[in-house]
Amino acid sequence: MTVDLLITNATIVNADSTIEGHIAVSGGRIAALYDSATSPELLPAATRTLDAAGRTVIPGGVDSHAHVEQVTGAYKSLDTYETASIAALWGGTTTIMDFGIPADLSETPLAAAENKIRLAEVSRCDVALHGAVIDWDESVPAQLDRLAELGIRSVKMYTTNRGSTMANGDTIVKVMREMVRLDGLTYIHAEHDPIIVDCLAQHSIDEHGASVPVPAGRLHHTRPELAEAASVAEVLSMAEYTGAPVYFVHQTIPEAVALVQDARSRGLEAYSETCPHYLTLDEEVYASEFPEKFACCPPIRSRETVAALLERVRAGEVHTISSDHSCYDLAQKQSRSDDVRFMPHGLPGIETRMPVAFTTLVMEQGMAVQQFVELFAAGPARINKLPGKGNIAPGYDADLVIFDPDEVRTVDGKALHMGTDFSPFDGMRLAGWPATVVMGGRVVLHAGEFTDPGPTGRFLNRYDTSKKAVLAGKAL
Repeated sequence: MTVDLLITNATIVNADSTIEGHIAVSGGRIAALYDSATSPELLPAATRTLDAAGRTVIPGGVDSHAHVEQVTGAYKSLDTYETASIAALWGGTTTIMDFGIPADLSETPLAAAENKIRLAEVSRCDVALHGAVIDWDESVPAQLDRLAELGIRSVKMYTTNRGSTMANGDTIVKVMREMVRLDGLTYIHAEHDPIIVDCLAQHSIDEHGASVPVPAGRLHHTRPELAEAASVAEVLSMAEYTGAPVYFVHQTIPEAVALVQDARSRGLEAYSETCPHYLTLDEEVYASEFPEKFACCPPIRSRETVAALLERVRAGEVHTISSDHSCYDLAQKQSRSDDVRFMPHGLPGIETRMPVAFTTLVMEQGMAVQQFVELFAAGPARINKLPGKGNIAPGYDADLVIFDPDEVRTVDGKALHMGTDFSPFDGMRLAGWPATVVMGGRVVLHAGEFTDPGPTGRFLNRYDTSKKAVLAGKAL
């Protein structure tokens, strides 16, 4: 037998094991693993052989929270699926999960998702989608049925952003019921909107009662930690009432993670996600020369909160690390940096997710590489039911990252491959940069050279007929 690719002398790290050995790849999948004691003559012949020279090999990353070519109000993110997927591969991520979020109330959830499926045809890495619902009407159940048929098994809703993407409580409960029917997962952006609206109002009135702008440097004062905790608690009550599995995106405070853990102890299927910027930066960034570079919702928290959140991550209470990639450039950020109510929020991070998280969690906090793999790849793949992802084992997709944990590089946002001109991590020295990336059996990055595979990324259908989901009132 001749295989397409043989990776030799590797330290192979999965979420549950570490072995020294060799990886054979054929037809885009992992064909076999061989122990390091295997005699060279017993290894298969290969069209191409890469010597890992003892370096670490982990499964390709799964970024379950990214926004690509997203239109929000007056702003559109500057990346395309081509640029975003190439940047993802440079950063060791081989599967991204985007959102079909309606640009406004005139666009239906189904239309938004179908548009993203079309845009993703040029992707270089594999893509899966979450749907999104803003407002409930009688057409929503049939649209969710169709999304399920397309393989979209999760739906996101926002508890804030009144007048744009926010879903009210009635909508959230009704959608949760539908997701139970469809054996799906409800994604939630949890911030308590009435608290935020009132807080913004308080900060936009001066001592004379006149209306004033709220500059980017005051963002963290307008979205308090209590707003996040209150919303998580409320949504967990809805999830418990409906029996719906629920996934909270970008949690920033230990109290929110604790609420999810408490719900899990009562038997609720609930998950916590956080992002590299919430583990690495603190609110002092809003006192920097360019606070708009760090404008995101929820905002970056205090140093004490960051330290407490890290404790929760180390304890295994956070289930995924995602980028929440939103690719605006400085010009867009600075266009309304005078007032946080009108500027675009979100940070570019699809390319830096691996090195930032690896440096913070493994190099600085002492996390085991196996636990890092769980957060970076295995957990997102399992929770989102992505077939063939997140594990190095025979039959799984040959999505692999080879890297030297001790290699350190300095972040230069302008030299990265995202569709922007900055990184919130500019100037930071980070470890965990991929040296070689294999996507579906193809070597796309090696020795600093990127080989564009063309639009070979697949749209991943997550619809599992074995679950006997009910569509249009009929069991399959």
